[in-house]
Amino acid sequence: MVLPRRRGGHNHHPCPCPCPRRAVLPAAALLLLFLLAAVTLLYVSPPPLSDHPALAYSRRRSPHALLNSSGGGSLVEPGRREISRVPKGGWIATDGLWGSKLASKFYGCSNSSSKFLDSGVMTHPDRYLMIVTSGGLNQQRTGIIDAVVAARILNATLVVPKLDQTSFWKDASDFAEIFNADWFISFLSKDVRIVKELPKIGGKLWAPHRMRVPRKCTQRCYLNRVLPALIKKHVVRLTKFDYRLANRLDSDLQKLRCRVNYHALRFTDPIKEMGEKIVQRMRERSTYFIALHLRFEPDMLAFSGCYYGGGEKERRELGVIRKRWKTLHASNPEKERRHGRCPLTPEEVGLMLRALGYRKNVHIYVASGDIYGGAKTLAPLKALFPNLHTKETVTSKDELAPFSKYSSRMAALDFIVCDGSDAFVTNNNGNMAKILAGRRRYLGHKRTIRPNARRLYSLFLSRGNMSWDAFSSKVHMAQKGFMGEPKELRPVRGEFHENPSTCICENTDPKTPTKPNPRSEQGLSNGTEGRKAITEPTVANHTNEELGGSSAEEDDTSEEKEDDTSAEKEDGASEEKEEIVDPEVEDDALVRPDDPELEEVLSD
Repeated sequence: MVLPRRRGGHNHHPCPCPCPRRAVLPAAALLLLFLLAAVTLLYVSPPPLSDHPALAYSRRRSPHALLNSSGGGSLVEPGRREISRVPKGGWIATDGLWGSKLASKFYGCSNSSSKFLDSGVMTHPDRYLMIVTSGGLNQQRTGIIDAVVAARILNATLVVPKLDQTSFWKDASDFAEIFNADWFISFLSKDVRIVKELPKIGGKLWAPHRMRVPRKCTQRCYLNRVLPALIKKHVVRLTKFDYRLANRLDSDLQKLRCRVNYHALRFTDPIKEMGEKIVQRMRERSTYFIALHLRFEPDMLAFSGCYYGGGEKERRELGVIRKRWKTLHASNPEKERRHGRCPLTPEEVGLMLRALGYRKNVHIYVASGDIYGGAKTLAPLKALFPNLHTKETVTSKDELAPFSKYSSRMAALDFIVCDGSDAFVTNNNGNMAKILAGRRRYLGHKRTIRPNARRLYSLFLSRGNMSWDAFSSKVHMAQKGFMGEPKELRPVRGEFHENPSTCICENTDPKTPTKPNPRSEQGLSNGTEGRKAITEPTVANHTNEELGGSSAEEDDTSEEKEDDTSAEKEDGASEEKEEIVDPEVEDDALVRPDDPELEEVLSD
């Protein structure tokens, strides 16, 4: 039997392709479907973090490969490709991005009570307190604030504090070159008597008695330790004056801290004018702007003990810097990051902000020193937010010349711009971050964002396994309690400079407009003239403070232990349970105030 000849056989239609013609159409269709599926996945799938190779390579590798192994700071090109998948779009007004709806219900209130007597009544004429601050600008600021309170406790005249000119920051500026000394003296005149220089006593210049008080020294501690020497020697000089006053004091002394911090300490006119000029230029570029305290300098990274993917070169460079602090021990980089002790990379900061709702065309002022890795390290952040600015890009070289050789004056400019921003984002919990957070609370709860590094760590690792919407939702959950909202921190918890709860009042009557601070910057009196001086309290000769401790310190220590215990428990919790966070547990994850030799690097 002869089989019928097939149509389209190669005998009649020679074809170089060995495939039958009827297979051509299905193959083209399959190719088209494959291309459509690839394009769909490209736009639907979430952008994996380029600096977390756990998503691209192995879950066991370091969570930072943004910096390649050829040199600290250089970026791998795939990162730019992955960042492009983040949703695009211009600025959209989203509720809560630029402020809190509850802010109008709270206001700063630092006026003293009627029991707080005038300095003219309280000050003993033969007692003078001198202090020498320590660290960078903001650490010294805390020392100045506490020095005023210490002088009040001792009923002594305060000599204008001497700034630290020899530590890590090596800035030769004196008090009057950073702060307006005349305003400082006049504004506080009814609280504490302050003089610019130590006067002659009895026709001669007295040599000060040098001493150092323990950290977190309470009011009773000062009366036990310093007052006897002050009565005997008349002039006492307290050295390395940082964190030398207890965090918890009575209400009037806490309010005095606020008056010093938020009203009496003004920068000099040249610094103030230059800082305000930078703020104005940022406003000319955008209605709203973010100030980012990035803190990604080599010293900060070395201190953190974290690894950022820069290979042996990074380990060698940061290792040399780390040797400056003898008390630092070898660290486990993965553990440090898991516990939230590592600064976020610039890209991680950018992804967090985009997930919170800030759009690509938002302008960001970067307050920072020399970024480790330079422009290449900032490239992923710039891809997410192209409108990045620094004081060097917003001003001319000639304009910055009077400040550029002085670290404290440059830090003061950044302080002013961060204070004037619509949203302030801090990448660590050092002194500048804490002081600005407290100041922004006091002045109206302006939006202040602290990355919840412990929670964000796991989100960045699993970013490639979820959609952008899911990632954004989880970032919002992780950041609850870290956005500068009123009552995020309970009263008396955390550092007072960060949480000045005693100085923040709530307007419970919605019909009554929020009152301004009762004591304006015009030097209003405390309403205490003519009142009788109170006698100094009788104090036992030996207390816990003289043995190196105090009840306040013990309370603080117990809180820290509670926080550490809670943090360890939370590490083992499931991701669903971690949705509810306590910002106070995370508060000092990066800063370790019990290491005095390490604080200089964190003082800004």
